[in-house]
Amino acid sequence: MTSPPEPDLTPQEMIDRAIALRPRLVEEQAQTEERTYYSQEMHEEFLRAGFYRIYVPRRYGGYEFDVATYMRVMLEMARGCPSTGWCLALASAHALQIGSWFEERAQEEIFGDGDFRAASVAAPIGPATRTDGGWELNGTVAYASGIPYSTHYMGQALMPVERELPEGTPDPMLLFVAPASEWTMLDDWGMHLGLKGSGSQSVRFEHGRIPTHWALEDTFMVDKNVDDGTPGLRLHGNPLYGGRALGAFTLSLLALAVGMGYNALDEFEAQIRTKMTPLPPFRKRMYDDDFQRYFGGAMGKLAFAEAALMNGAQQYMELGARYADKGIPFSYADDMRIGILAREAYMLVWDVVQGDLFRTAGSSAAKRGERLERVFRDMAMVSSHRNTMLRDWAFRELARAHLGIPRDYELGNLQRPRT
Repeated sequence: MTSPPEPDLTPQEMIDRAIALRPRLVEEQAQTEERTYYSQEMHEEFLRAGFYRIYVPRRYGGYEFDVATYMRVMLEMARGCPSTGWCLALASAHALQIGSWFEERAQEEIFGDGDFRAASVAAPIGPATRTDGGWELNGTVAYASGIPYSTHYMGQALMPVERELPEGTPDPMLLFVAPASEWTMLDDWGMHLGLKGSGSQSVRFEHGRIPTHWALEDTFMVDKNVDDGTPGLRLHGNPLYGGRALGAFTLSLLALAVGMGYNALDEFEAQIRTKMTPLPPFRKRMYDDDFQRYFGGAMGKLAFAEAALMNGAQQYMELGARYADKGIPFSYADDMRIGILAREAYMLVWDVVQGDLFRTAGSSAAKRGERLERVFRDMAMVSSHRNTMLRDWAFRELARAHLGIPRDYELGNLQRPRT
């Protein structure tokens, strides 16, 4: 067992470190976009602060803090720089799934002494081929946010079809973890509208090799069944490691979105405290009824979204504890419900940024490089994220699960049918 670097560090102390970095994050936004990820100096700051270790199990040198702590830290990071927050969050988040789903031997090898970071994409990289003692991986996948400083990659690959499958059933998938020695990061990020500094480059595997126990066969991360508990819950005794993935992932997007919303609100406040109204009687905008309404409305709606974030984090922990205490599974419907809560809240944040703040700030705020212009572009990317495209599908899945209707495999196309 390995102790974390600061065994007595508290969640609040870690959150305070994120808040203290906010001015520096704001100052470095332009350079982060130009580089397409945050600086080596900022990375070292994150190492010292322990941000990467939030979800890493304590026995492997992590802090094993709860979901609410992770969400609060990432919110504060995005309040300083959305791209930096996105890159950090998605390099740090997947310790939760590895700590939950993989057996002790794999966890001990993958986490090591706790110096662990792993980008992840749910889309398969390509084919996986069985080898003596493991798997060979080949292929490329895009949008691996957080990959520039990742020590590992958690991903999916298509398994060989070794038996006849029911008609319409996709090939089974392999969920795997691979160290940085087995993949290459491509230089292909930065051309999108926003999140230019989020480190979302592609990853390429060419004859990558991993041992058998670093992979879970016939497993899709978006729908990992945990009805019988998890290896992580049994190993660590912490309900944190008893859950599914989609709800937690969507909550992480909400944390970043709320941080972006407050980022825009901070800039809007600075403007109304200094800029004059566009019509007489000319006075600072903070004294104008309309601008007060714009600002107050945005404050209230962001507080609503933040409350949804904290509620979702609490639900995730309670569902894990419910299984540990009473044996009631953390179900597919539970995961869908948390994901829907988070998704609806971050769509509200997009409405706040583009409808309440950017629309009323004036065209000077839309100049290239202005803080509000950057947040607008970044939130536009969040609003078009693949997770947002799942909105109607998730509504249907939740309804079917609640009503006891068999899941429509062809529509969802996310898992093998259970027979």
